[in-house]
Amino acid sequence: MKRLVVTLLALALAQSAAIAQNSAADPTAGKTLWEGNDTQCKNCHGKNGEGAFGPDLAGRGLSAAQFQQAVRKPWGVMPAFTEDQLSDAELASMAAYFATLPKAAELGPWRIPVAADATHGQQIYMSAGCAQCHGATFDQPRATFGGRNGDFALLKDLVYTHTTAMPKLETPRPGSRLHMGNFNAMRLSEGQLKEIYDWAHDEIGFRPALQARLAPAEGAGAAYVLNLANNGEVGKGLSAEGLTIDLVIPAGTAVASATGDGYKGVHLDAQAKANVAEWQVARLAAKETRSFTVTLTQPPANTGDLKGTIRWARPAPKTGPNLDVVNFGIRPFGPGR
Repeated sequence: MKRLVVTLLALALAQSAAIAQNSAADPTAGKTLWEGNDTQCKNCHGKNGEGAFGPDLAGRGLSAAQFQQAVRKPWGVMPAFTEDQLSDAELASMAAYFATLPKAAELGPWRIPVAADATHGQQIYMSAGCAQCHGATFDQPRATFGGRNGDFALLKDLVYTHTTAMPKLETPRPGSRLHMGNFNAMRLSEGQLKEIYDWAHDEIGFRPALQARLAPAEGAGAAYVLNLANNGEVGKGLSAEGLTIDLVIPAGTAVASATGDGYKGVHLDAQAKANVAEWQVARLAAKETRSFTVTLTQPPANTGDLKGTIRWARPAPKTGPNLDVVNFGIRPFGPGR
């Protein structure tokens, strides 16, 4: 009888703790966290938790404890997220947010579907869900590996122990979170990972680690600075050749002046359907930088319209069309990452 009483008391205490946790949860905070840029969970589970590549969450009635279990020890191919990435309190708030939503009538479409004409390695990459965050052609990781001549061992570290390996590879911005968790080798096998690596390395190929930062020139109302860098490691990183930098000039303004080697003037770009200022750079090796400036006749009505692209001729993808591009937009003046 004493054992039964102790058991019932323990259950009552556990239920009280669960009730307290749920009552402390903030659905508004959960909504903000879900919809913001601190997490990328919506890429798999849908913008409103309606489901897509991952299962639906809205209206499922998951408790805070169930939600926490699914995130810390997930089933399927989903990676596990640590408390440093998402605290228990934040997970409880997410669970509370989804409890306020109706259950979806049907799952949403995958953000990036498996392409019918994809090669075997790319199909594995897409089927494992990697493309839902990294895109169909694995762009950012291909640049990371191209900048370091990364091998398969590095990919394994970044996939299976991401939360410890990634901060060693790149210093995180203050206050930023790692978006990816740690994959389980029992769910995404080393053999599958090797086929993904071989596709990225041998079939499509790595790309140079290019980065562009556009910011207002300090103390100048309609002047902007574009800093271009190849962040690859010297002796390891890929060089980019035949670069074209296009900066969209928003409607209602024009270029008053521009500086930087390789400036070609302004022309109408049919794809962008706008005037663009263009620079051409013959080659940018690892750790090399270039700086360009443009002064407009007046600040644009919407600074978000001031954006551009970097494309390069070599190295090009080994197979398929050359879709490699680096997009950039306006950023506040200040130190880079």
